[in-house]
Amino acid sequence: MPITALIIDDERLAREEMRFLLDSAENVEVLAEGSNGIEAVELIEEHQPDVVFLDVQMPGLDGFAVVKRLIDSAHQGGGRPGQRLPLIVFATAYDQYAVRAFDVNAVDYVLKPFDRNRILQAVERTRARLLDNGQESAGNGLTLEAGARSDTRSGTDAGINSLLEMLHRQQAPGQGAAQSRLPSKLIVQVQSRLLLVDQAEICFAAIEDGTIRVVTPTVEGHSKCRTLEDLLELLDPHLFWRAHRGFVVNINHIREVVPWFKSSYQLRMDDRKQTEIPVSRAQTRRLRELFNL
Repeated sequence: MPITALIIDDERLAREEMRFLLDSAENVEVLAEGSNGIEAVELIEEHQPDVVFLDVQMPGLDGFAVVKRLIDSAHQGGGRPGQRLPLIVFATAYDQYAVRAFDVNAVDYVLKPFDRNRILQAVERTRARLLDNGQESAGNGLTLEAGARSDTRSGTDAGINSLLEMLHRQQAPGQGAAQSRLPSKLIVQVQSRLLLVDQAEICFAAIEDGTIRVVTPTVEGHSKCRTLEDLLELLDPHLFWRAHRGFVVNINHIREVVPWFKSSYQLRMDDRKQTEIPVSRAQTRRLRELFNL
């Protein structure tokens, strides 16, 4: 079953990565790309895609506001007759507080840096939703007419409003107070011992076979967290950066940035082994911003 898609993200490299991955999927046609929320609304109205891979934090309108505007337009009689609301896949680096909060008609969410298998899974979920809806690829969501279902509006609006409120709270000037409540120390298990380690001492964390390895200049052990997302909840976002889907690094412990294959980079850390960590293509732009490369 063919699927038509839009990619909306303010980072060019993230759009390129997403298009590359979608091009590798079966029967997916990317109709257009946009770099902000305003463009998203315009492109959706113009192309009426099956699905939109939508970033959260963007200039103009954030991703949740884009969805809210589309829903509001549907129920206020805006848009062209017969126009349908596309399915949404949130594709974002935004933290898991927002991700866990949304219980709306989003098909899926995927976290940056993107993983090919995860994107393909999102495509298959989209395809399954289209089939469940019993609709052709030319339309798949809510009809933007007076006959649009009111039951969908009530549940979706509540979820979207909750997300917007959360996003605005976390972007507000008072967010520093919330960050100050993060623990200054983390527990790292080294054999049978549970050590308290200062966050500032952590060089990097890596997930291997479902276990998170935590490395400092003097200690190497494991975290009790199940995923890197769970670990990132406890870490200072000003210090820690997810350079690759399998690695979180402390930017103060990067010893060297090593140019690598096809304009990519690796990070040489200052642990005892001087571990080299890959930077994903989606995060290369962030690396250049951090160090003015």
